[in-house]
Amino acid sequence: MSTYPLVKFAFEVDWGGTKVGFQEVSGLNAEAALIEYRHGASPDFSKIKMPGLKTFSNITLKRGTFKSDNEFFDWFQTIQLNTVERRSITISLLDENGEPAVTWKVKNAFPLKVNATDLKAEGNEVAIETLEIAHEGLTIENN
Repeated sequence: MSTYPLVKFAFEVDWGGTKVGFQEVSGLNAEAALIEYRHGASPDFSKIKMPGLKTFSNITLKRGTFKSDNEFFDWFQTIQLNTVERRSITISLLDENGEPAVTWKVKNAFPLKVNATDLKAEGNEVAIETLEIAHEGLTIENN
């Protein structure tokens, strides 16, 4: 067992496209709705609380913009009326040896929004493009 927590800057994303390093991944959140209930014959004058349906945040992927690489937009273009190319996505936090230590598996993901980089004549930054995806489930595995 490692003495130190994992660093968050060593990760990889398998998104079904070219294996390009991502700069940032955010939105790996899951939440259960709260249901409150009280039946009329309850001797308690308060509600009981139960877990309801789970909801998952949209995930945002950011990476550098590369010449002749239009894959974010190409995937976004698969959206038609009631149809879209859905993908399984695997996000792995890597240990000091470059091996997956924690893995998030995303089910039935599809693109919602593509943002091209902003342009500044006086800027000194790398061009970054952003893809926001929706999905139908998130599982976490410790390897």
